[in-house]
Amino acid sequence: METLRQYIRSVAPLEEEACRRLAACFEPVVYPRGHRLFSAGRTETRMYFLEKGIARAFCDSADGEELSFWFGMEGDIVLSYNSYIHNRPGYEHVELLEDSRLWAASIEDVRKLYLSDIDIANWARKLAEQELIRTEERFISRQTGTALERYRELLRTQPRLLQRVPLGHIASYLGVTQVTLSRIRAEVRSL
Repeated sequence: METLRQYIRSVAPLEEEACRRLAACFEPVVYPRGHRLFSAGRTETRMYFLEKGIARAFCDSADGEELSFWFGMEGDIVLSYNSYIHNRPGYEHVELLEDSRLWAASIEDVRKLYLSDIDIANWARKLAEQELIRTEERFISRQTGTALERYRELLRTQPRLLQRVPLGHIASYLGVTQVTLSRIRAEVRSL
């Protein structure tokens, strides 16, 4: 439970009682590699903190390919934004890439706390702000950087991800083919 409280406090400071009330909404869950937390077209009712493992968010392209657009690691929040914000079906699939331990909470239970405790509501605002910034950074990186620059940035900011995620998912995330990713990796190694 202390790990969960650390995750909560990493989003924004909370008084001990508010942190305890929020943490009480969560329960530990364990799922195997390959488990799908969310599926596109469903309104999801739970949110998670990832304690151990890696999650991948992806959507299906028109040609049937999976397009990875997010990876979550230890300490990250995992939620379907459309379900969390609008109570509508999400567009993404989220699957676990490793056996994982998570903390799960009912979105409805957490929303009730937002209504009853301004400090917890402000915590949720900070969570949304942080996630918005991260999303914006990923979007800008995908639009402005070359494939090599995107790979180097991933290598600089999340080197553990490259060791734990299959290269096909990394290539999709970077918006390149696996062949192109292999060339980029060879180029970086030769420098």
